[in-house]
Amino acid sequence: GLTVHGTYRHRGDETGPAALLISESGRTDRDGDNNVAGPIGNMRQLAEYLSDHGMASLRYDKVGTGTTGLGPYANRPADVGSAIYTGGATAAVRFLADQPGTDKNRISVYGLGEGTIHAMSLADDTTAGAPRIHSLGLLQPLPGRYLDLITGRVKADVAAAVKSGQKTQQQADQVVAAWKAAVDQTRTTGTAPDKLPDGLNAILGPGNVKAVAEADAIDPLALAARIPAGTPVLVTCSDSDAQAGCADMKPLTDALAHTALQYVQLKGVNHVLRDDPSDNVANYAKKDPLSPQLTAALDEFVTK
Repeated sequence: GLTVHGTYRHRGDETGPAALLISESGRTDRDGDNNVAGPIGNMRQLAEYLSDHGMASLRYDKVGTGTTGLGPYANRPADVGSAIYTGGATAAVRFLADQPGTDKNRISVYGLGEGTIHAMSLADDTTAGAPRIHSLGLLQPLPGRYLDLITGRVKADVAAAVKSGQKTQQQADQVVAAWKAAVDQTRTTGTAPDKLPDGLNAILGPGNVKAVAEADAIDPLALAARIPAGTPVLVTCSDSDAQAGCADMKPLTDALAHTALQYVQLKGVNHVLRDDPSDNVANYAKKDPLSPQLTAALDEFVTK
């Protein structure tokens, strides 16, 4: 009962490679824009890059964003979780495969952040009618379970606050303890506390706990292990990305060892794929180009 809207960028019916682009976590639209960071536009830039290199692309407004909207979920938005987003990606890649200009032997999927989870799910899809995925671009992927990654960020943030004198060690310990208790509650009961310190309810709260619990239940390492052997896979990380730091990426790259892996460690690139060592969310909507480090990696990868 839901129509997904998107942009199909192509050269008429000229047959060639085609890519599905999957935006970042949660309610992020076809261009990479969301209500938190504003008009980011990085996925539109990625589509333009691919077009300049002879590749068609489909990017789409995820459920709850843009023209797609919530549809039948308007009265139950909390039901929109990872399974719904994977369903949207599944429909989108089949639509792309059905276009007359798509070479069905050269379908790629590029995901950013949590979008990489859905990209890997498509590579492992063996249901009837599922197209074969030729290659995967995993840009700044989640290298572990969602709530474990957030726990690491919370610990790092409070440690920095203690070091700068903004918190006492006791206050920091209380924040970490409250967060860990919330994680345990989510994993055991599927619920979240009404209040958490330091604005952490923006990450995990009653309004989004279903989606967070679904995302956390997915193990990226298990998905990576099921990708067919020899599949060309690009993984990027950055020393400046708080969500996909290279120091945390080894378990994922180890799980991808059976693929044709191209692993690129970026320097000073933020989570939305632009040069910005601060990785400050306030800068995400700046109209900077994609990092030349990323496009140099893509120059090599798109030929595979």
